[in-house]
Order: sequence, then structure tokens, then C-alpha cells
Amino acid sequence: MQHAPAARPSPTPAPHLPRGTATRPLPGTTTASHHTATRPLLAVAIAAVLALAASACVGGGRGTEGPVGPVPPTAQSPAVLPSAELPPVLTRGQARAALVGADDLGETWEPTRGAATWRDALLKATAELPDCRRLLDVLYTEELFGTGAATAPRATAALDDVDGGAQLHYRVTSYRAADLDRTLAWLGTLPDTCGRFEARDAHGTARDVRVTGLTLPEAGDARRGLRVTVGDTEPDDGEDPRADTRTGPRADTAGGVLTVDLVAVRVGDDAISLTNGTLGTPADDATRTSVEVGTDRLTEARRQGRAQV
Repeated sequence: MQHAPAARPSPTPAPHLPRGTATRPLPGTTTASHHTATRPLLAVAIAAVLALAASACVGGGRGTEGPVGPVPPTAQSPAVLPSAELPPVLTRGQARAALVGADDLGETWEPTRGAATWRDALLKATAELPDCRRLLDVLYTEELFGTGAATAPRATAALDDVDGGAQLHYRVTSYRAADLDRTLAWLGTLPDTCGRFEARDAHGTARDVRVTGLTLPEAGDARRGLRVTVGDTEPDDGEDPRADTRTGPRADTAGGVLTVDLVAVRVGDDAISLTNGTLGTPADDATRTSVEVGTDRLTEARRQGRAQV
């Protein structure tokens, strides 16, 4: 015997309105119900947006697949970051206190009246070997420890010997001791690598250049000295090429032989460097006095600087 299927509830049919009839809410009920339904929805939407924004800030942007963690500090330009490798330098006043003056060298010395003419006439030249070319550049520019801002001299002095014709330039530089020592070591190699070589100026004129070591007083932590002679031609008469009798830093250089002492002394992370050049016979006492007096003053300037810290 088959049973009749159970009766299913019929959905309540929606009222049929004539075509074209707009459905409007009953007067007095529509506005209230609309605002009542909209407020909760709007609040929920705002809450969802705020939650998403907060999640993005805390998580650092989960959608980027990057690791979640603390945000690193903003990187600064290397130009404004302090260098941990560079030591403290002397102040300008401390460096000036380490200079030598005319009174230290004798009554014939005085503040310079200008660059000696032999600098352009005899030192503005080049050579084939890189070390020899660099030596000529150092003698001309006097930038022994480099041309960067970090190696710029803290103080300088320039003096003329009005009788002997010499000109002495003196500098105080602060830099890393290891780098200063590398420059001193390079100076020590030059008597072997550039003991004698040919240089040429811009006009192609040949210069005979000789480089020998210079004995210095025991001063500072490390020291090195060279004596360099530069002549128009190689002497072949057995005479001393330095025996030129003309004097004055601005004397005529035609046919002359220039002799330049190049010296550097390191004291800690500071150094003194000097050139003492002349077309006549060089006065050894001026170079030695500058080394001894200058080193003592640099040592004292460093001691006072540490005492003030």
C-alpha cells in the first residue's frame, strides 16, 4: 500500500502589483527603518577598515611576504655618519702651535714673499715610472699624505732664506697612524726605485733627477727623509751639481740644479712634513732644526689636547 507523499509547505507568494507600479514604503515607517538598518552597517564597515589599517601597521605589510619584526632605523648618508676609523684630530689652534717660524731657523729667515720660481721651472715635470712620477707630483704640490679632505693639512708655514736662497714649506697633518706609516715606508723605497731617472717638462726638456736617503735626528714615532736633485742636464764634468752660486727663491733657473729635502715625521696620529729647497747649497741645519723643534711642539700640542679632554 503506497502512502501519499507528505505535503510540503508552499512558499508564500509575493503580492503581485500591476506592471509599472513602484514599490514604496508605507508613510511614516520607511525613513526610520532605513536609518536604523544603515547605522549598524556603516559602523561595521568603518570598524573593518580600521582593523585592516591597524593590522598593516603592526605587521609591516603582511601582503609583502617580508619577515615580521621591528622596523630598522632610517639609514643615514655616509657623509654625515662619524667615521669610527679616523682618530680625533688636532684643533686648528693646536696644529698652529706645532709650526716652526722664522725665529727658530735664524736671522736670515723670514715669512715667504711668494712661491719660488723653480717650482714651476724644475718640478713641474713627469716621469715614466709611476713611483718617480708620484714623487715629482709630491714635490710640486706638497700633498705628501693625499689630496682628500681628510688628509688636508691642519696648519702650514712658508719661510724664505733671504741670504741662502732656500724656501721651506712646513705642514701639520692628522690622519690614521697606519696610513701615515705606509707613506713613510713608500718614501723609504724611492732611493732604490727612483735613485736616478729622467723627467721631462711640458716642453719636452729633459731633467736629470737623483734621489738619496737623508739622515734625520731621532724624533717622533717614525720618520723618513729624502734629498732630491733636479738639473737641466746630467753633469759630466765631475763637479757637484748642487754647487750653484745664485741665490734667492726667485733666482733665474736656467741651467741651475735644484736640491730639495723632503721629510716627514709621525707622532701618534699626527705628522709633520716639510720641503726645504734651494738652487744653491742646501743648509742642513734648517732641515734638522725644523724636525727637532717641530716634533717637540707637536708632541706638546698633543699632550695639551689630551689634557683638555
